[in-house]
Amino acid sequence: MPFLGQDWRSPGWSWIKTEDGWKRCESWSRDLERETNPRTISHSIILNSDDEEIFSNEEQEYTSKKRKKDHFRNDTDTQCFYREKWIYVHKESTRERHGYCTLGEAFNRLDFSSAIQDIRRFTYVVKLLQLIAKSQLTSLSGVAQKNYFNILDKIVRKVLDDHQNPRLIKDLLQDLSSTLCILIRGVGKSVLVGNINIWICRLETILHWQQQLQNLQVTKQVNDGLTLSDLPLHMLNNILYRLSDGWDIVTLGQVTPTLSMLSEDRRLWKKLCQYHFAEKQFCRHLILSEKGHVEWKLMYFALQKHYPPREQYGDTLHFCRHCSILFWKDCRLALLFKDSGHPCTATDPDSCFMPVSPQHFIDLFKF
Repeated sequence: MPFLGQDWRSPGWSWIKTEDGWKRCESWSRDLERETNPRTISHSIILNSDDEEIFSNEEQEYTSKKRKKDHFRNDTDTQCFYREKWIYVHKESTRERHGYCTLGEAFNRLDFSSAIQDIRRFTYVVKLLQLIAKSQLTSLSGVAQKNYFNILDKIVRKVLDDHQNPRLIKDLLQDLSSTLCILIRGVGKSVLVGNINIWICRLETILHWQQQLQNLQVTKQVNDGLTLSDLPLHMLNNILYRLSDGWDIVTLGQVTPTLSMLSEDRRLWKKLCQYHFAEKQFCRHLILSEKGHVEWKLMYFALQKHYPPREQYGDTLHFCRHCSILFWKDCRLALLFKDSGHPCTATDPDSCFMPVSPQHFIDLFKF
């Protein structure tokens, strides 16, 4: 019986064909065996019914430091990334496949670690992490939670290095810290997977990241060539009209007096409102000036508080309805080699593909 893709009899391993038959790749087996070997962990704190510590303060301090070091170190051995480009989304057991795919398994196996390095996928991954932080954090397994914070650490480091998209990460960390505070104070001990002290350490790390982003200052680049202020007015106006986020327009308007004038254009904000919101929503939150003109800029930010804006991403995950496969589609490979991104058996693969929004990604694993 021919197989398309990985061997379903042993998911998660890589196999090679030899003269003696199929054998598992040794490089993968050694790495995973090292990850799965039982390690002796000295528990520092054992709580009785009254939640009282029965170990000494020295042991507690030693083990607390050890836990922080083991959990937050940046060694590649602690990051269990599969780096797969596609996964099969099965919601029920069949003769060939047993069990079902969960949100944590999908998050572990899909290559999100490399996706954050792609400027087209960066916003998509950040939005997905934000939705998970708001509602799905407790549904992740221990390994998935570990990978979640490893990817988040990579994102923060990337923003601190290249100074791009700091506002997106600030919003993500704010939602994540709010969720953790509620879980730790209320039902953290019974809902969160792992020791409660580990989650307190994670919360402290998030607060440290927030402080780093708060102190982030973009260094002024010295360039003797052509600058943004040297462009003609119609090109500057065209740049503003291509921005889909109102905060980006406000920030760009603070660069030069010319951009400040162009960013206050009523037609610009009208187009932005029409792009994100429906006309029925305009009537419910209509804001008029003293002269009777519509204040489109104020309306945009007022509507943003009541309705979600239209999502726009450079690249997203795709779902094949024919194969029930979730995958990253590389547009360049698709054009050059007619690669669909996964082993599709449909006659017309492109007709079966559909883009998956971050919310749709989460909804795929709600059973």
